Amino acid sequence: MRIPAQSVCTAIRDDIVSGVFERGGRLTEELLARRYGVSRVPVREALRTLESEGFVVTRRHAGACVAEPTEQEAADLLEVRMLLEPLGAARAAQRRTEAHLKVLRGLVRLGQDRARRGTGEDLRSLGGWFHETLAQASGSPGLIALLTQLRHKIAWMYAVEQPARLAGCWGDRAAIVDAVARGDAERARALAAQHAARAAAAHRLRRADGASGRDAGAPCSGGRVRTSQHAVNTASDRH
Repeated sequence: MRIPAQSVCTAIRDDIVSGVFERGGRLTEELLARRYGVSRVPVREALRTLESEGFVVTRRHAGACVAEPTEQEAADLLEVRMLLEPLGAARAAQRRTEAHLKVLRGLVRLGQDRARRGTGEDLRSLGGWFHETLAQASGSPGLIALLTQLRHKIAWMYAVEQPARLAGCWGDRAAIVDAVARGDAERARALAAQHAARAAAAHRLRRADGASGRDAGAPCSGGRVRTSQHAVNTASDRH
């Protein structure tokens, strides 16, 4: 069975975001194919996609390497997200389905419960699911794709401090869902903008040299990578 390039792309992207592949590190087709247990064809296609997304660059005499974004580029991403997330919330108020509302309300109830109990280990994941579902509720494939790509890149470039007001953070999300449920696009937009601005303040740039491990080919600029095997999951693809 031929492994879809999309699944390989997701696996490589996840490893870039999690720091398995350091910024500036070389990404050779041969070693990537070996790591994920696939042929070089889907790897080649995946690298082209990741280059279009800004995770990979092609350099003369070095080939494909993990990109090395500047601080300004990272700051721009937060600004763009603060513009797009309110738009997504407004669209969701106009286009959401009952299924979207059911999931959003369930995530808010779970998040509020965990915040009250102080069991917030997975609150970041719940927050990610919330914003992913809110984007899906916008009914705009282009906007969904942009917001998904922004989430990946921001997670790659930033560490997020645990907010001091966990309950308040989920209260903000509950208010957004209420506005979406009522079909109040302007209210949903305003609340999402306020929430995005507060979230941006908790982001801190990651160090560019945070990964460790053994070489995965000659580096472009000192990049290194862990060499443990990582099988591609073809059963599902969250991203």
